[in-house]
Amino acid sequence: MTQQTIMQSNKQHSVVGRFAPSPTGPLHFGSLLAALGSYLLSRKAQGRWLLRIEDLDPPRVVPGAADAMLLLLEKLGFEWDGKVVYQSQRIERYQQILQQLHEQNLVFACSCSRREILASAPHTGEEGPVYPGTCRKGPIGNRQERAIRLQVPDEVVSYPDGVFGRQSQNLQRAVGDFALRRADGLFAYQLAVVVDDLDSAVTQVVRGADLLSSTPRQIFLYRCLQQSVPEYFHLPLALGNNAKKLSKRHGSFGLITSENGGRALWQALNFLGQNPPVAIKNASPVELLAWGVANFCVDRVPTAARSVPEF
Repeated sequence: MTQQTIMQSNKQHSVVGRFAPSPTGPLHFGSLLAALGSYLLSRKAQGRWLLRIEDLDPPRVVPGAADAMLLLLEKLGFEWDGKVVYQSQRIERYQQILQQLHEQNLVFACSCSRREILASAPHTGEEGPVYPGTCRKGPIGNRQERAIRLQVPDEVVSYPDGVFGRQSQNLQRAVGDFALRRADGLFAYQLAVVVDDLDSAVTQVVRGADLLSSTPRQIFLYRCLQQSVPEYFHLPLALGNNAKKLSKRHGSFGLITSENGGRALWQALNFLGQNPPVAIKNASPVELLAWGVANFCVDRVPTAARSVPEF
C-alpha cells in the first residue's frame, strides 16, 4: 500500500482497525475474541478492518495455519478490507525503520546474553529481568551475536485504554532498553507491530489484555518516529482449563471450527459483555455479526479474565 493510498483511505474512513493473529496453530477462543472485538468496534464506526498475519518468527509458524485461519474467518462471516499483510514479506521495511532510528542515535548494539542480563539486572520487571543498559556506550564482551536495542528514558509513558482506563509505565524501570532486532537476526514484535500499523494507517488497536504492558513501549516507539499514536482497547483474557491464558499449549481446548463457530461467536459476544439474546444463540455467523455491529457497546466490555465458556 502506498502512502498516497493510505491518505486516500484515511479521508474516506476515519477509523481503521485490524486483527493480527500469529499462525502458530488453529484459531482458538482467545483469538476469536480479538477478531470479534476489533471487527465490531471498527464496523460500528463504519471504518475499515484489516487482516495481518504475524509470521515473524519462523520456528513458531505452523505450516498451513495461516490459510486455515483465513478460511475459517471467512466461513464465520468476517469480511476484511484490502489484501492480507504478511510480516515475513516486510523484512526490508523493518530494516529501513531500524536504520532511521540508528541515524537518530536512538538505538545501540548489545552483546549481552540472556544469562548476563539476568545476572546484572537490578530487579525483575513486568516481563522478566530489566535490562540495565550495559551496552549503551558500546558492546561489552566478545559475543558476536548482537541485539539492537532502543534506548528508553527514565520517565512514565501514560495512555488511556478504552476498556481498562488510564495505564502508566516507567519504561526504564519496568523493562529497560528493549530489543527491536534480536541477537538471532529476527526483528522483534515491538518494532514490527508499530511499523505495520503505521504503514496500514491503523487508528484503532484492539487485542488481549496480556499486551497491556507492551503498549507503552509501542507508544514510545511511535514518538521516536514522530507519528500519531492509535487508540488502544484491551479485551479481557480467556483462561484455559488450568486457569492460565488460553493458548496453543491447551491443545484442542477452546479451538474454533466451522461446526462450533456460530455457537462460539454467541459465547464471545456474551464474554465481551454484550448480552446477546438467547433467541439468536443458534443464528448463523453472519446474523450474529450483524447483531454485534448494530449493538456493540465498548462500555459494557468487562476487564476481569474468565474461563472459556462451553460452545
